[in-house]
Amino acid sequence: MKQSFLPNPNRNSKLSLPSPTPDETSPAREPLKHLLIGSPKAVRGEIHRLHILGYAEVGAWSPLQPMANTREVMSILIKYIVLR
Repeated sequence: MKQSFLPNPNRNSKLSLPSPTPDETSPAREPLKHLLIGSPKAVRGEIHRLHILGYAEVGAWSPLQPMANTREVMSILIKYIVLR
């Protein structure tokens, strides 16, 4: 059964990556990066507050990452905004 997932060595096959979506390539859109740094409780709380306000889904934020030599963590969100 596993062999059905392996490429056929007799075929000249190439991996094809999906094309970027128009949202990612449109010149009128630009990435905006949000960075939250603070205690784990404060960062989680702000992520949930922004979700309640309808700004970003909780799952859109990166996992909490520890900051070097501190008790703080950080999380990042990248949103694509329309420039006018």
